Amino acid sequence: MTITFNELRKIKDSLPHGAIREIANQLNLNEETVRNYFGATNYEHGESVGIHFGPGPDGGAVTIDDPTILNMAKKIASQENGHVN
Repeated sequence: MTITFNELRKIKDSLPHGAIREIANQLNLNEETVRNYFGATNYEHGESVGIHFGPGPDGGAVTIDDPTILNMAKKIASQENGHVN
């Protein structure tokens, strides 16, 4: 799956407070690992999770090996905005 970096950040920015922790807890991941998925680079306390950044328009292209975190974030964001999938 490939999206733009700006799309990825828009999804992250639409999450309510505590959503990163919720995703991390549900997937048994460190919160910093989930933040790294959305473009952070704290590899001292978090891990890389199979996303790859490349140059391109709209902040560049992001190729995602496993969309689990992204799908969870989209679901939480849509629920927060009153649009349950």
